[in-house]
Amino acid sequence: MEPMDVAEGSVSVINTDFVKVFVSVSTSSTYSAEKSFARGITIADLKCKLELMTGASAGSMQLTVLDKAGNRVCLLDDNNRLLGSYPVDSGMVIFVADVAPKFDFDINSSEVQKFELSAEKYAERGDTVRAHLARNKIGKFDPAREEQLRQEREALALLEAELASKIGVGNRCQVAVPEQPTRRGQVMFVGNVHFKPGVWVGVKLDEPCGKNDGSVEGQRYFTCPPKYGSFVKVSYVTVGDFPEIDPFEVDEI
Repeated sequence: MEPMDVAEGSVSVINTDFVKVFVSVSTSSTYSAEKSFARGITIADLKCKLELMTGASAGSMQLTVLDKAGNRVCLLDDNNRLLGSYPVDSGMVIFVADVAPKFDFDINSSEVQKFELSAEKYAERGDTVRAHLARNKIGKFDPAREEQLRQEREALALLEAELASKIGVGNRCQVAVPEQPTRRGQVMFVGNVHFKPGVWVGVKLDEPCGKNDGSVEGQRYFTCPPKYGSFVKVSYVTVGDFPEIDPFEVDEI
């Protein structure tokens, strides 16, 4: 879950379109960042993105997936496979290693001019993985694949619209996000937001376990006390007769 308490996914379809992971590299620069990647991209496309981010060469890049405890999950070792075909979940780490042979030179690094390649210049080069994919119409350069992705996005949009039509402002609801406690509250907003694509539901929670007051990045969608607001993917919300939970209620034996 992001700092703004936005949850993604679907109740009926567990996998989301994107996976949010931490990227770490094996160089002395100690690069580490949280990034989102589409599950529908190929490993070759992923390496192209990571090449721009980390400086490691896509042609000699080895990608190892680690779980939250630092245990190895798998190697992303087939350039033609989709990222989503591997067991990669949000919160995991993609460890990037450049396995090309290294040569030691006695050079003062302060005297060496740093080389930087812009995205535009990288796109113009003909000796990169990206250029190879474009020439051979692989991955995102495959028109058939792009059409399939377009149809999948349209189907997802229709599903979200259907689910949203059954949720109304003022409805009592239950929010069930994987790996999080089930929460209850009241629907305060249903629609599109500026910070993420798709349809989202703004919920005023019964307890202060949210991350906002109905506003995100200065834009207000509804009003509630601080820490009571949450924005949730539409398919994680179920409306119905969900009375507020009494924290002092004791179950009978």
